[in-house]
Amino acid sequence: MRVAIVESTTLATVAYDETRELLQLEFCSRAIYVYFGVPPTVHQALLEAASKGKYFNQTIRGRYAYHPIRPGAARCDQ
Repeated sequence: MRVAIVESTTLATVAYDETRELLQLEFCSRAIYVYFGVPPTVHQALLEAASKGKYFNQTIRGRYAYHPIRPGAARCDQ
């Protein structure tokens, strides 16, 4: 998986496996979720979005199957 550290108040890292269309998001709460069947265009648009949290909420949340990997803890800004 390619991992990118992102500037966001919602997300800490974005990782993507293009072959398997897996998107792994680490949130500022340190929770990690893997989303299935995410096209490369959605991953790229997320990286380019001015507001990654807004893009996540409008385009990814509730639209792709997911699996939690790790529950949240502290926020990025703490």
